[in-house]
Amino acid sequence: MEKIRIQKILSDAGFCSRRKAEALIASGKVKCNGRPVKLGDKALASDLLTVNGEPVRIPKKKEFRYIMMNKPRGYVTTLSDEQGRRCVTELLEGVNTRVYPVGRLDRNSEGLLLFTNDGAFANGIMHPSREVSKTYRVTVRPPVSEEQLSKMSVGLTLDDGTVTAPANIVTQVTEPNRVVLMMTIHEGKKREIRRMCEAVGLEVARLRRVSIGPVKLGMLKPGEWRDLTTEELRSLRTAIGK
Repeated sequence: MEKIRIQKILSDAGFCSRRKAEALIASGKVKCNGRPVKLGDKALASDLLTVNGEPVRIPKKKEFRYIMMNKPRGYVTTLSDEQGRRCVTELLEGVNTRVYPVGRLDRNSEGLLLFTNDGAFANGIMHPSREVSKTYRVTVRPPVSEEQLSKMSVGLTLDDGTVTAPANIVTQVTEPNRVVLMMTIHEGKKREIRRMCEAVGLEVARLRRVSIGPVKLGMLKPGEWRDLTTEELRSLRTAIGK
């Protein structure tokens, strides 16, 4: 039987995302058959893996689940929160499968959020090389100049020195007290849309993700969730080249 990287085993088992698994391994919280592991180590599916001393159940036959939610404001995109803030997983009432968020939306943002226990699928959606588009409806305070829009469109330097890839920006509504922009990006830097707006001096009043790749939020109400349809799942797999 072929050995597999431990972060992939944890991810495929639905325990957490691959990125989170790598962080757990790096912090020394993962053991294989009682011995601490390091990044790059491999194991058999039959080996005993533990995280913080708790065994990880690896199902013999994986049953994957794919869910979309309309995340409301006021919830953090984590499985648990040390500060006692409300987590998006609290809204998954009736979901008996252990799933985790694909990417994240910050506490004050809302809109389309995916959940799954399929680690390869989640990694495909999040990995920058796949360039899966994410579209946001962003309400900002006017005025908004063409120069500001142009800077965000071609790419700009953020507060930590990273440079954003080009974005597609369309002005949807222009009113005396608000401007609504539809912004599409193909990467997933932390709080990227908000930081882009801040970099050009725009104040974000509301931020809602309306689509990921070909899948749209539609009429799903805030706080509600549903399983992805077969067609939605197929279209996302096509978008990530799987």
